[in-house]
Amino acid sequence: MLPTSVGGVTRRALLSVWDKTGLIPFSEGLVAHGFELISSGGTSAAMAEAGIPHRSVDEVTGSPEMLDGRVKTLHPAIHGGILADRSKPSHLADLDRQVIAPIDLVVCNLYPFRASPGINMIDVGGPTMVRGAAKNYAHVGVVVDPDDYEEILAELRSNGAQLSLQTRRRLARAAFAHTAAYDAAIVTWFDTEDVDASRSATLPATLHLSLELAQPLRYGENPHQLGARYRSEGQQGWADTAVQHGGKEMSYLNVYDTDAAWRLVHQLGDQPAAVIVKHANPCGVAVSSDITTAYQKAHEGDPVSAFGGVVALNRMVPVELAEALAPIFTEVVIAPGYDAEALKILCARKNLRVLESSPPGSTSLHVRSVDGGVLVQSVDDVEADIAERSSWRVAGRVQPDDATWDNLVLAWRVVSAVSSNAIVIVNDSKAVGVGAGQQSRVDAARIAVDKAGDEATNAVAASDAFFPFRDGLDVLIQAGVRAVVEPGGSVRDDEVIAAADEAGVVLVFTGKRHFRH
Repeated sequence: MLPTSVGGVTRRALLSVWDKTGLIPFSEGLVAHGFELISSGGTSAAMAEAGIPHRSVDEVTGSPEMLDGRVKTLHPAIHGGILADRSKPSHLADLDRQVIAPIDLVVCNLYPFRASPGINMIDVGGPTMVRGAAKNYAHVGVVVDPDDYEEILAELRSNGAQLSLQTRRRLARAAFAHTAAYDAAIVTWFDTEDVDASRSATLPATLHLSLELAQPLRYGENPHQLGARYRSEGQQGWADTAVQHGGKEMSYLNVYDTDAAWRLVHQLGDQPAAVIVKHANPCGVAVSSDITTAYQKAHEGDPVSAFGGVVALNRMVPVELAEALAPIFTEVVIAPGYDAEALKILCARKNLRVLESSPPGSTSLHVRSVDGGVLVQSVDDVEADIAERSSWRVAGRVQPDDATWDNLVLAWRVVSAVSSNAIVIVNDSKAVGVGAGQQSRVDAARIAVDKAGDEATNAVAASDAFFPFRDGLDVLIQAGVRAVVEPGGSVRDDEVIAAADEAGVVLVFTGKRHFRH
């Protein structure tokens, strides 16, 4: 017969978990330390099958489960035992009057709402128990993560079957983080399931970000800054699936630049493609019939800026590519895979971080910190723009041929990934000149032309926003550029179109700009 006295010294644990990983050995450990176990539903069934002695919740409450399990732990016999402040005689007297036994440990994790969102996956009793135990951490331990089971048992063994206040406080913090993330997931689901079309087309009234530490980084943007990568709770990105085969630990800028390169290389279509990023901007981009040639062309686009850059490749890396890349100082190379000998060559470079990863995912919102909060916007989707290319307009008299169209589309993809003001020059399926982050669009054009050199002749160019005057276009024309794509929309579009027609240059208006700050 299990002990039930209120005045005795028996310690009690309530277990109600969806994720039953490690449940049975943890329950056995609690019994070995003298705990009386209480459980309900599927947790109770699992424990009964394993032969673990316990009492059911309805035995403790005197009330059976009801409403298909929606009500089982919502009872004073449970929450009184969890919430009683044992330093207050009045609370202990209330327990005695109601014949309620204190509960010393609550082990509970919640329904997997993110995996299967819906009304029936909104847990009510679980969060209530978790929050109650966490609030009363001065007297009650709460465990929401099966990864903590072993450490809990170890402390019980070494501390007379009790948890220290420091441990209970740490567990309480984890519990509130658990319920906060759970509620954030539910709110997000309501936002995405909004059936009111007029509201679903707007940003949500509130934004609830729940992030978990995913990766400590060597440092932030500078060595004196702390840095880490956090991920949305319950989600994974390419960096979570990445395998680092060699090199030092990643820094903040390594991750930032790698993300920029990895995303861009997957936006360049189905051909083998290579991207080199330096300080968040592409300095080399190329597509080709094979991945080695694509890398070589990308590097040729700006070999000076490529020094110390991040290389992203959308194909398996063969030996000949590794041999071409290895002598060049590179911070990170990322690809879907590597030939064995190629991996050996690259990993011999001790400072080169060699990453293998799955493609990047998509996101719906772009968030940036500002004083007192964040700026939020929907993500700029250049692929949607290109998919609607039928709406692009040849503004001048000269029509582009097929090869020119291909290069214009590539330039448009690349310029959308470059900091504004941005001009990108493309020749023979590779970026040969990138003017990035200039306050003046004319200066951006001059930089792009200077980097392109002779390869500006008969090249195409893209401008991320319209030319406010013809002077920026004139810089490109004078360098030999023969086709330009830009959004259009300037009050001086007529002057810009006239400049293109005078020079016999193709001018295409897309109707959309792609500022990037």
